[in-house]
Amino acid sequence: MSRWYIIHAYSGFEGKVRDSIMAEAQRLGLEQLVEQIEVPTETVTEARRGKKIAVERKFMPGYVLAKLAMTDDVYHLVRNTPKVTGFLGSFGKPQAISEAEAARMLNSKEEAAAAPKQKVKVDYEIGDAVKVLEGPFASFNGTVEELDFDRSRVKVSVSIFGRSTPVELEFDQVERSK
Repeated sequence: MSRWYIIHAYSGFEGKVRDSIMAEAQRLGLEQLVEQIEVPTETVTEARRGKKIAVERKFMPGYVLAKLAMTDDVYHLVRNTPKVTGFLGSFGKPQAISEAEAARMLNSKEEAAAAPKQKVKVDYEIGDAVKVLEGPFASFNGTVEELDFDRSRVKVSVSIFGRSTPVELEFDQVERSK
């Protein structure tokens, strides 16, 4: 019976670990025991240079989910794969996770796509100097006062006629000053 396991791998090599395990399982004739291997990812929207960009990123860097029928051969196949440091579990002994937990990790990609609100990552934070890119205050410089991730808005304090004035803008309407 196949169960879900979490494999610990070098961060940044999760995709290569997945491919290596699948290729080696096929070479050894163990593909029926290695049912599925996934790298948990999520889609986030980043504001870069004033534009919104959808980026897929790993939300569990360094970990790979694998549905395996655990036998000695499968254990050694995974453990001897380059860039794998071991299984998640006590004393290096593989600890299976529940089907519900695996589904939660894997479905977060679909949940993120279905959810109207996406996580947004910006390259500035409160107190940073920013430049307004568009709108009535284009080319003004200011300081970030508030970040509202629910509404994807930023409150920037700009100087107009020598007075500090708060202006509310979209995340993609400002960029960090160089």
